Amino acid sequence: MLDTLLRCLAALVVLLVFPLVVGQTEHKVMAHMQGRLGPMYAGGFHGWAQLVADGVKFAQKEDIVPAGADRRVFQLAPAVSLLPYLLVLLAIPVGPHGFVGQAVDAGIFFVLAVMGVGVLGSLMAGWASANKYSLLGGLRTAAQLMSYELPMLLAGASVAMAAGTVSLPGIMDQFHWWWIPWQLIGGFVFFTAGLAELQRPPFDMPVADSEIIFGAYTEYTGLRFALFLLAEYAGIVVLCALTAVLFLGGWHGPLSHSLGWLWTLLKTFALAFVVIWARVTFPRLREDQLMRFAWTVLIPLALLQLALTGIIKVAISQ
Repeated sequence: MLDTLLRCLAALVVLLVFPLVVGQTEHKVMAHMQGRLGPMYAGGFHGWAQLVADGVKFAQKEDIVPAGADRRVFQLAPAVSLLPYLLVLLAIPVGPHGFVGQAVDAGIFFVLAVMGVGVLGSLMAGWASANKYSLLGGLRTAAQLMSYELPMLLAGASVAMAAGTVSLPGIMDQFHWWWIPWQLIGGFVFFTAGLAELQRPPFDMPVADSEIIFGAYTEYTGLRFALFLLAEYAGIVVLCALTAVLFLGGWHGPLSHSLGWLWTLLKTFALAFVVIWARVTFPRLREDQLMRFAWTVLIPLALLQLALTGIIKVAISQ
């Protein structure tokens, strides 16, 4: 019981700390790339107090629930968006020798299925807000998330086929360095589809603040709005950790038996930097371009990766 509680507590600490680290890093990286002065000076040395200032700002804002809203659903939506990432963190292997919150036999399908629950939070937020713009934003978010689920699942299935198991620790045990070029296409599809599921730029049209005023979350203020932002950054941590585990070898590296957890963290945060870099580099895609990219580019690439994996597996077995 104590071991279980400690593992759950560690996953909770990671959920509360790592997304904030990614958020602070995003402030600094965007400040350097775009020449922003504010995030570089708040609090003195390198703008260390910017994230604290944002937290205080959210805490001070009035918590408003629209008069016509479904109050119970409106209040539950932020938690429904955030909690799936806590469950996924429990199943991601960080290092060798059982360094995982809870080993799940069908781990890869478990994490992909639980991550898909997050779409309910956006639908609940849009429907319960009693705002037609929020409802339209929620429906656009749901359409995008459901479209990008398929290529993400196909890319994950390719790794499971290569390893001969759907257990995440089992995939790590079967990993070889030459899997990285072999599964490169699947890694690109998985990571890109994950960005679209998180509605990160350039796939953020459903929540574009300059066009449709943050989509399904238009009516949210204060800490509830902050929970949606925390869910986004938690999703970045989860997506980057899963990509590192499935396609970059996770804890494999020099001195992996003692420093495996460090390799997982380094790969995760390197991918998180790529997420931030993509935000300040690529222009936002239109909604029709988003859907076309999923069905005409990512899904064919994912099917190509599956076919390639099958051919190589058969060739190896003979």
